[in-house]
This record gives sequence, C-alpha cells and structure tokens, in this order.
Amino acid sequence: MTALDLGIPAVRRAAPRDPARPADPRLVDSFGRVATDLRISLTDRCNLRCSYCMPAEGLDWMPRAEQLTDDELLRLITIAVRDLGVEELRFTGGEPLLRKGLEGIIAASAALEPRPDISLTTNGVGLARRAEALAAAGVNRLNVSMDTLQEERFASITRRDRLSDVLDGLAGARAAGLNPIKINTVLLRGVNDDEAVPLLRFAIDNGYELRFIEQMPLDAQHGWERSEMVTAGEVMQRLREGFELTPDPTERGGAPAERWLVDGGPAVVGVIASVTRPFCGACDRTRLTADGQIRSCLFARTETDLRAMLRGGSTDAEIADVWRDAMWGKLAGHGIDDPGFLQPDRPMSAIGG
Repeated sequence: MTALDLGIPAVRRAAPRDPARPADPRLVDSFGRVATDLRISLTDRCNLRCSYCMPAEGLDWMPRAEQLTDDELLRLITIAVRDLGVEELRFTGGEPLLRKGLEGIIAASAALEPRPDISLTTNGVGLARRAEALAAAGVNRLNVSMDTLQEERFASITRRDRLSDVLDGLAGARAAGLNPIKINTVLLRGVNDDEAVPLLRFAIDNGYELRFIEQMPLDAQHGWERSEMVTAGEVMQRLREGFELTPDPTERGGAPAERWLVDGGPAVVGVIASVTRPFCGACDRTRLTADGQIRSCLFARTETDLRAMLRGGSTDAEIADVWRDAMWGKLAGHGIDDPGFLQPDRPMSAIGG
C-alpha cells in the first residue's frame, strides 16, 4: 500500500508568499474572510468503522512518530490563539477520546490568554466515564455523532454494537453540565433516512440540539455518489412531516448550520448543506491535522507542513508567517459542483471534522 493509498499527500510545501497580502496579523484570505475557528485533529484513529467513512477493516493508521507530540501541538495552538487571532478551538479526530492526555491538552489550551472557546466532536463511545473530567478541563460545548436510534442499524452503520454507550455518553455529558450538546446525524438513503422525525423528537425530549449533515465526498473508499446523497431539501421535507419549521432569526455568521425553530421554538434543528447549499463565502475555519499539516479547507488538495518547521528549529514568528501565507491562498470555495472536482486524498478520519 502506498502513501497515497493511506490518504497522505506525497508532497507538502508551504504556499508561495504573496506580496499582496495585507500586514494583518490574523488569518485573512484574499476574499476578505478571517479564520478565527481552528479545527484540530488529535488522531486519525477511530474505534468505530462507519460505512460512509472507512472500510470494515479500518485503515493503516498514522505512525506515532509522524503525529504531533503534546508539546508540539500546544505550541501551534498557542501561536494560533496568541498571534493569529484564533478564538475557537474544536478538537476532533478520528476519535479524539483515543488521544492519550486529552484532558491535559484541553486544560493547557483553556489556560491561554485570551481564553479560547473550546469544543469537542466525538462519537460518544467512552464519553460517559470522561464527561466530568472533560468539563473540568475546559470543554465548553460538545458534538456527538449518532445516526440512528435503532441498535441493529447502529451496528450495521458503524460495524460496532455500541449504541448504548453513545446514549450513556450523551446523558453523562448533560449531567456534567456540557451545554449545548449537539448531535450530528448523517442520513443514508435506504438505511436510516426514515428516522429524521424520531431523531429530532429524541433530541428535543432530552434537551439536545440535532444537526443533520449532508454526506460529503470524504470517505476513504472514494465511493461517494451525489445521486445517493440525502440532500438538505429532502431532510427538511421529512422533518416537516412531523414538525413546523421556521427560520431561526439569530444571525448565522460563519456557522455551518442553517438553524430552524421547531414548532415555534425554543427548540431548534440545524441542517449543514455542505454540498447543495455551500457556505464557503462565510467560512471562518482553518484546520490542523494530527501530523501537523495546515489545511485551509476541508476539501483542500494541498497542505502546508508546520511539523517540519517545528522539528527544524523555526521560530514562532516564522511559523505564524507561513500559516498566514497558507490561509491567504485559500480558494473561494470547495468546488464540489465543478466538473473537475477531485476528492481530497485524505479521508475525513485523517483530516478532522
């Protein structure tokens, strides 16, 4: 198996410097956007095998030597918050709960000045026993991925019989005071697309906020087909069979989800239509992979190597400048509708959500 098969780009180099970039210390791009939200992948490993993400046998995981150490990771996070204007940190995976020392990384990040908003995206397996420690470390908000309320379907989709663990994790997070707790759901045609209404009812009854996410071309198998995707329009149609939905008047800003009041509120539901209604024009995200690569877009096909700079003796100022240059070169959009669109080499598990 080659490096490309593993989803690791063969060439990683910094974006060329552009003299047109303004003398702005923040992560600005040439379209006027400013990245203030850093998505941090802590590992490419996962303890589930969701069918729309990876094959049943899993993947060849990143060698430990390629992964950023805690000190390296925290150095980059510090540069982002202190020097580049990052205000929000979202820790992702793979599955971030598999990262040793997670609570210590979060606590150190929460101690930074100015103090960033900290969130975590997890599959919920193992969350019940760690929710209190995560809250104490500084997690403000939580997203839990869950695509079904039916045990057999959960086992079929994830290839693991762990739905009860996820439900326990949600309850444990709520008891620990992590709020809001959002549930991320992907509807799959002919698999769980009849559960839109039951999932929303479950979320409302338990005080969670449900968000439906269109299936994106980020699977390791490269088997995504647009015609098979359940679109945001279809999700809304199904939800309206059980609820009255009206637009949430709250300003959306750079948030990926369109929010709707359910039966007049206060409950809301979100729909993330990355494919059919892209929100690239308001994107405020920058991404750091577990092996120290900066990605300006979830669907980017190029990366900028900060790990080599860390291990090569570069100063914080030099790293910050390269990071700024990488974000200045961000494209206007992901281009999924472009006939020449190519899926990223890395799958979602290696990029981070």
